Amino acid sequence: MSEHVFMVDVLKYAVVERERRFVVAGIPEGVTQTLRIEDYYIEHTRLRLRQVIAADGSFTRKLGHKVRLGQGASTIACTSMYLDEEEWNVLLRLPHRTLHKTRHIVEREGAVVAIDALDDGTLLAEIDDGDSAPGPVPIWLDVLQDVTHDEAWTGASRAC
Repeated sequence: MSEHVFMVDVLKYAVVERERRFVVAGIPEGVTQTLRIEDYYIEHTRLRLRQVIAADGSFTRKLGHKVRLGQGASTIACTSMYLDEEEWNVLLRLPHRTLHKTRHIVEREGAVVAIDALDDGTLLAEIDDGDSAPGPVPIWLDVLQDVTHDEAWTGASRAC
């Protein structure tokens, strides 16, 4: 039997995320949106099911695939597919670990920061730098610890 090597361009359909993560002391002023997020990390894969529930009860369901673009968790190629109810229910049957959180989107002084209130009370701020070089952390963000390069603070690691 011959072995086949598959060449894959991981960026062909992906969006690159360059995120910095910080444990913070509080949720600052400037919240423009609050969302409930339910993440389901499929065991032994790089796949995540995510349900995002808005304040009005409307929701979005998607399947995400994450590929690291180097060492650590700060630069990721992400691909997402939106799911209907039947697809969601089929995939949700797979073995998974779960992470629930409330996301507060803060827009202030030209900066956008997502602050996740985890179920254990921890507040985790994420700044997505996109294609830009990392800028300064907003002074109004009360940072307790920079956990950008700490594997224990990725969603997959926090899921139970």
